[in-house]
Amino acid sequence: MNGWLLAGIIAVVLIVVVVKRLRGEPLNARDLAVPPVVLVTIGVVTLAKAEEVTSADLAWVVPGAVLGAALGAVRARTVRLFEKDGVLWQRYTGRTFLVLAGSLVVMAAYGFVATKAGLHEEARPTQLNVGVSFLGESLVLGFRGLRSGVPFAPEKQRW
Repeated sequence: MNGWLLAGIIAVVLIVVVVKRLRGEPLNARDLAVPPVVLVTIGVVTLAKAEEVTSADLAWVVPGAVLGAALGAVRARTVRLFEKDGVLWQRYTGRTFLVLAGSLVVMAAYGFVATKAGLHEEARPTQLNVGVSFLGESLVLGFRGLRSGVPFAPEKQRW
């Protein structure tokens, strides 16, 4: 698939997810798990197919992924969880966007330093970066949801 087309699709999905979470939406396990797993999988496959990736690149990619997941976990602490209609809901807050902006700055700085140190551009798939960030967020939200004692929302009915 064309890289620009894939990036466009991911951008649209991210915008839809953020708008939904800004307005508030039911929190269900499937929505927590599927997007980050899909994005991480696409990122890992992209990385595996890259021709010029070296072990030195991986020495930057792995800590970068851990950093991205940690920043996603911090972001999750700012998400408001609440009960509505007997199930758990989530809503992004102003602080969520402040943490998101800070995370982008931190990850951009990390990427800049890694690139200056010789990291190949192919070793930095955007899908992997976004996916691990959402994975960190999802893990913390899932844990917070379980601790709340409020049941997760049921799966949306698909036609």
